[in-house]
Amino acid sequence: MPAAGALYRRALLGALPGLGGGRRGPGLPGVELAVGGVTVDRARLADYDRVCGFRLTDRLPGTFPHVMGFPLALRLMTAPGFPIPLIGLVHVGNRITTHRPITADETLDFTTYAQNLRPHDRGRQVDVVLVGSVDGEEVWRGVSTYLGRERKPGGGDRSGRPEAPAGTSRWRVEPRVGTEYARVSGDHNPIHTSRLGARLFGFRRPIAHGMWSKARCLAALENRLPDAYTVEVAFKLPVPLPSTVSFALLPDSGFALHDSHGRPHLAGLVR
Repeated sequence: MPAAGALYRRALLGALPGLGGGRRGPGLPGVELAVGGVTVDRARLADYDRVCGFRLTDRLPGTFPHVMGFPLALRLMTAPGFPIPLIGLVHVGNRITTHRPITADETLDFTTYAQNLRPHDRGRQVDVVLVGSVDGEEVWRGVSTYLGRERKPGGGDRSGRPEAPAGTSRWRVEPRVGTEYARVSGDHNPIHTSRLGARLFGFRRPIAHGMWSKARCLAALENRLPDAYTVEVAFKLPVPLPSTVSFALLPDSGFALHDSHGRPHLAGLVR
């Protein structure tokens, strides 16, 4: 797998004025990246389970293949042909399909590619697809949707926010979640780990990884999940660190995460 830290450093340098990286092509890169023979590091899996709230078992959490293949997806997103610069990219949605249980002794092959570049009222969106296979059989698929914000008149209507559902539990999200999730996931984006890094991108303090929020919600649903399922989320407002958040289980297989004022962090659905 590519080294995620080096890819982030290259993206940060490319974002600096005069060092290039700001100009991107209008379309998608016509490439598919692949890495084979990726094994599970059981110590890392145990740490991931602990940071996200999963039980310690040999079965991989549905979100774990995302972190196994993330460096490959990051390599795609830092390639010169990728249409939106990595720095400033906002993760706005994620859909994961687990076709069958995956155990820690299985070896995965990963492929990744980008699709569906499309306009958005605040810029452009693109889907990054990551597929995990075992012996040629697709066992897992993740689709992450990213927004590249661009200056446009208007900017969308944010009025009419629905009332927050009643929470079924409250979680304290400590600052260490940012650094610990970065360590177990390999996603070292400084907006999650550094107050300075967060301020450079307009946040008063570091924010939790969106995929940690999704994993923490999935952990809360762990004993309700079938062997095969799709879980999708829309990321709303970021979770600043520290925070206290309210998790709500909804009657239609949905779930949600809100702050103490009822503002939404995440809306999800299992099917």
